[in-house]
Amino acid sequence: MGLQQISDSADHHEMRRFVKSLLDDVHALEQMLAQGKIESGTRRIGAEQEMFLVDRALQPTKLAQVLLGKLGTESYTTELGLFNLEANLQPQVLSGDCFGRMHTELTMLLERARIAAQEEQAQVVLCGILPTLEKAHLSLDYMTPSPRYLAMNRLLTQMRGGKFEFRIKGADELSTSHDNVMLEACTTSFQIHYQVSAEEFASCYNLAQVITAPCLAAAVNSATLLQHRLWHETRIALFQQSLDTRSEHMAERGQRQRVNFGERWVDDSILEIYREDVARFRSLIAIASDENPLKVLAEGGVPQLRALRLHNGTVYRWNRPCYGISDGKPHLRIENRVIPAGPSVIDEVANAAFFVGLMSAAEEFGDVTAGMSFDDARANMIAAARYGLHARFRWLRGKAWSADELVLQQLLPIARRGLASAKVAQADIDRYLGVIEERVRRDRTGAQWSLDSLASMGDRGRPLERYRALTAALIERQKTGAPVHEWPLASLEERDNARENYRTVRQVMNKDLFTVRPDDVADLAASLMEWQKIRYVLVEDEDGRFVGLVSHRAVLSMLARAKAGDGSTRSVREIMRADVVTVTPDTSSLQALELMRRNKIGCLPVVQDGRLVGVLTEHDFMELASVLLDRWLKDA
Repeated sequence: MGLQQISDSADHHEMRRFVKSLLDDVHALEQMLAQGKIESGTRRIGAEQEMFLVDRALQPTKLAQVLLGKLGTESYTTELGLFNLEANLQPQVLSGDCFGRMHTELTMLLERARIAAQEEQAQVVLCGILPTLEKAHLSLDYMTPSPRYLAMNRLLTQMRGGKFEFRIKGADELSTSHDNVMLEACTTSFQIHYQVSAEEFASCYNLAQVITAPCLAAAVNSATLLQHRLWHETRIALFQQSLDTRSEHMAERGQRQRVNFGERWVDDSILEIYREDVARFRSLIAIASDENPLKVLAEGGVPQLRALRLHNGTVYRWNRPCYGISDGKPHLRIENRVIPAGPSVIDEVANAAFFVGLMSAAEEFGDVTAGMSFDDARANMIAAARYGLHARFRWLRGKAWSADELVLQQLLPIARRGLASAKVAQADIDRYLGVIEERVRRDRTGAQWSLDSLASMGDRGRPLERYRALTAALIERQKTGAPVHEWPLASLEERDNARENYRTVRQVMNKDLFTVRPDDVADLAASLMEWQKIRYVLVEDEDGRFVGLVSHRAVLSMLARAKAGDGSTRSVREIMRADVVTVTPDTSSLQALELMRRNKIGCLPVVQDGRLVGVLTEHDFMELASVLLDRWLKDA
């Protein structure tokens, strides 16, 4: 669940003490490895489930702390966003019906969270990125007010030296910037833990790096972000860019990002990773610790290594090395952070079984470092994130495979043998790997289901309506417990709660804008009206700030003057209105309608922080009335 008791304003003295503790922890772990104190002979698996919380309008809702008060902190904890919640599963010994027990516990934890959310008129959603999430939900008002998160945001933003820039291209292209780290809260995952002994850590970690790509390709579930269709697993690109604290100078120097796959194979032990991360990434936050780990070791105890664990939590490797203590014994784990949340519980457990099955068949892969370059392993992961099952990999011994054929022909049989060698119950093997097999055969990952659902809706409805319908369908399909390959596509008719869907201007406004600038020739505004069949053209400056509006009446007046010989090269500035009534995205739809009625206007520019973000016209309200009337007639 992470360490929360940290210093929010560590001075130089406190930070030096923390770094000294960090180095002591590394030395202590070195001694533990040399003395054989790390637990071996036991294989455990575990998982962490992240989820989104949405309100009746299927928008992110700031309820995490309220729900935590109902659920308790034994199995649940907060995340960066107040619209996120995390549930932690109990570790399971890898044998028998361990995946069935994981499935049962996960179902129970989610049901408890759903019941608590329903009491607050909210719902739980499992998805890599919430389809209805917008930039307005990524302000600091939505950040969990934890000292750890607040300090990290302040320090990472300072290190960046400016705004975080994002550019991701898929079927659509998203190019935006943000002034805090809350874009990280857009992503939720199903993190899988796999316990290993110290002696096998290097070989197991290298294998985890190799199989990350095909495991991800079969599990992708994050195809959209801010109503843009991007990568099949957009989480990968988003998370990496949302925590890229490098200045332009540092990036040019080749400094590594905090979110990374790594740069090379591990040769001998977990210490290689910890030492490299301590050397490359400065400590961001500090905790006060009275523990002397070397003294604890000398007295026969087991050190907590709190400083090392905290620093490790601020470096985001896709396969993260972990130190922990279970039943008084220290152990090592590999945490796979690549797999997204959702689309259903059985899909998530199937993803875990596939990853664990491949890890359990390490002897079949041999020394993966001899059969594949590290660069190919990393490139394969990026290809999987971009294209899912349609990716193409350069695999072991240089052979090229399509992702779906590699999974079906090579890896599923290996995973079955791996689970069987771990003495996992045959019923669990058949059930969960059968889900992977059918998902791949039908080409129906969570991402593909989302993209196919959006494609089936076409241009009907507004973009936000389509993404709301997608979210409503996600919630309802997840409640059935069926895997995603059995889900029918989402339809526009699944928009939930018509009144809530149109409560604010944000939910009704049109964001596909045609604008001009004040110094443009006025004929351009007239042409836009004719070509796009619109009655108003909005005027913005070079920075996107709203400065005025050109109406159809103003254009007609200009044309009349032109016919009278008054010239045709007037500027937009000369015919626009600057004293325009505007609203914000959070203005209620009823209030906006009343403003239009009272002022006898047919257009309301939507402005936030001085910048134009949308427009609302009488046509939008006529369309809204038609939708609501149609819904009323169907319900009558």
